[in-house]
Amino acid sequence: MGTKRQHEEDTRNAKKSSGHWSMGLLSAMKDPECVVKEDEKVVAIKDKYPKAQYHFLVLPKENISSLAKITKDHLELLKHMDKIGQDLSKDHPASNFQLGYHAEASMSRLHLHVISDDFNSPCLKTKKHWNTFTTDFFIPSSKIITEVENKGKVLSTPRDKVKEFMDSPLKCHKCSYLAKNMPALKTHILVHLKKVL
Repeated sequence: MGTKRQHEEDTRNAKKSSGHWSMGLLSAMKDPECVVKEDEKVVAIKDKYPKAQYHFLVLPKENISSLAKITKDHLELLKHMDKIGQDLSKDHPASNFQLGYHAEASMSRLHLHVISDDFNSPCLKTKKHWNTFTTDFFIPSSKIITEVENKGKVLSTPRDKVKEFMDSPLKCHKCSYLAKNMPALKTHILVHLKKVL
């Protein structure tokens, strides 16, 4: 009796997971409106909800779900992804870029963020958005490559550290300013942007 019910629940969960928002990168990789660069190993896309003026994602064509699945066999792929990210940043020489991975990605499929450090975007709305790019939750691509070279894998970030990063105060990434909320921080960031312009 319970078998039929279990089968129905499994079917529902499978349908949900294949169409779940966290799987959205797969469809974006095939969308000509999103793709900015492609070769035999990777696809680079514009982030649909950019957290800065320029925000790209470099994704492997190989089905790698997350950093946790990386082994030494992926070292050349990681280096290639980094090179593609560097190339994308050179297309916008007036901006400073950072290349890295989130310690815990919300989207399924390994992806390298290539993001300008202006963080000037209407899609940057929450403390979580801010802290995922401006704390050690954002792991530089070079560090990931070094870890895989030395350890053969990516060391996972402990849950308590992830919480600590997410709970960090809203601090400007350019100076010591501490904001009481996101609107105050976004207003403050404009001061730094004006200095650049």
